[in-house]
Amino acid sequence: MLPAPRPLIVAAAVICFCLGSALLPSLAEGKVHHHTWNISYVHKSRDCFEKLAVTVNGEAPGPTIRATQGDTIVVTVHNKLETENTAIHWHGIRQIDTPWADGVAGVTQCPIHPGETFTYRFVVDRAGTYLYHAHYGMQRVAGLNGMIVVSVPDGFVEPFTYDKQHTVLLEDWWHKSVYDQATGLSAKPLVFVGEPQSLLINGRGIFNCSKPVPATGTCNTSSPDCGLRSLFTVVPGKTYLLRIGSLTSLSSLSFEIEGHSLTVVEADGHYVRPFVVRNLFIYSGETYSVLVKADQDPRRNYWATSHIVGRNPTTPSGKAIVSYAGNDPQMTPPTAPTTGPPWNNTAIRVEQSRAIVAHPGYVVPAPARADRTLILLNTQNNIDGHIKWTINGVSLHFPATPYLVSMKHGLTAAYDQRPPLDSYDLMGYNISAPAPTNGTIGSPVYRLAFDSVVDVVLQNSNMLDNRRETHPWHLHGHDFWVLGHGDGKFNPAADAWRLLNVKDAIMKNTVPLHPDGWTAIRFHANNPGVWLFHCHVEAHVFMGMGVVFEEGVDRVRRLPSSIMGCGHSKGLH
Repeated sequence: MLPAPRPLIVAAAVICFCLGSALLPSLAEGKVHHHTWNISYVHKSRDCFEKLAVTVNGEAPGPTIRATQGDTIVVTVHNKLETENTAIHWHGIRQIDTPWADGVAGVTQCPIHPGETFTYRFVVDRAGTYLYHAHYGMQRVAGLNGMIVVSVPDGFVEPFTYDKQHTVLLEDWWHKSVYDQATGLSAKPLVFVGEPQSLLINGRGIFNCSKPVPATGTCNTSSPDCGLRSLFTVVPGKTYLLRIGSLTSLSSLSFEIEGHSLTVVEADGHYVRPFVVRNLFIYSGETYSVLVKADQDPRRNYWATSHIVGRNPTTPSGKAIVSYAGNDPQMTPPTAPTTGPPWNNTAIRVEQSRAIVAHPGYVVPAPARADRTLILLNTQNNIDGHIKWTINGVSLHFPATPYLVSMKHGLTAAYDQRPPLDSYDLMGYNISAPAPTNGTIGSPVYRLAFDSVVDVVLQNSNMLDNRRETHPWHLHGHDFWVLGHGDGKFNPAADAWRLLNVKDAIMKNTVPLHPDGWTAIRFHANNPGVWLFHCHVEAHVFMGMGVVFEEGVDRVRRLPSSIMGCGHSKGLH
């Protein structure tokens, strides 16, 4: 386990945590929200270039799901993709007592076949800002995604006030099809997906139609699906809560509203000690709530922009308009769009990551120490001519039979039985050099003792071409405490005492692993099920950058037959 500073338990936090637990039985009796979704391909011009997008009831992004803490969400999904499977993950929802509703094909369910219907049913047990997206192959790239807003129950007072709220969904967008991208990533030699053509804000962007486009496509800046539009309209003097989520497939972003400060108050459903930024750095899979006061000159409109960071961008910034009441909402601001911070300034991004700690009145104390420590090194490897990502030498390949079904029914032939490594050669590995070994492809599982506390240290290393990447890691089924971010190679003896925070660590479900560094998290393995932990860059998880955790699968109640029917689960009930 990692050594840790002596824990400080905040009384107010304990009261809040216990109160929340006491409320759960009554909250489970909340309202039931029914949704019926047809998932289909539709020609869309999201950035003015027309291409096929995977849509929910004809729209991309899909509708925002709104509920109150303790409510039940029921989504009936009709797969009308004709030739393609699907599955939908409810990102940030812990799926307590419903692990089969997590929506990951190959992990918690068989995919939903064309023409079939599948119903997800789960409780939203904690207020906050969450996401949903496809979790089959690389389908998320094609636009099947949206936001989930869970409000606090009546009578609960949040630690901030505002006059109105809005959602802001950030995406990146390619003109190349998902099939083209996946085929290139599997090819020998690798054909990477390349940089996106556009950045989208609430589903809209602008591609320069004067640039060459594929012969099969059309580009029209007059399309109603694309172009500049007002993100929202503000009234001078009023304060607005923006619920911002990123579902980019590759890009790390900064987001800003020209001339306005953003006060960060929530991250991944947990209140943070408020801090002010001009640029909010946000990574794929993260959500933040920020307060914005309409305190600028009301006679003009302002730019809202998103910019790529961490990669040398060839993609234009995403742009939208924040209008002041009384102005034409589509009136272009008189200034040039903001350009954002330098794309290669890692230090300021790490600084923001370290600034995110729990709100003093809402600290959930981290356990003082862990029962088990996993040190996970990500490397890029050449395995039999295929470029893959590996964790401690293993590139994850999803089996044909979902892990949850295999483990619940004792189907040991369905996945690798050899356990993966808890660590790697800490002292002998040079994180600044390309991986010296080839690695293997497999489907092993980390079996965690139920109710144990687990520390995970994510260690970054250089790619085969010596470049450095940011990797946002997302844990299904849990929130975790972010203990710290460090530079260089993790040193258990020195770094833990110097940098790890258990005093007021923020809880999140997605966290960035910065270039040339490490990130340490701690979580409580107390949610029975099988859970994916992976890089949220779509190409990276497709190339094997993830691991699987099992905890207390024997405590999972009878599995619904609707999640079965593939691989070794054929014929099971």
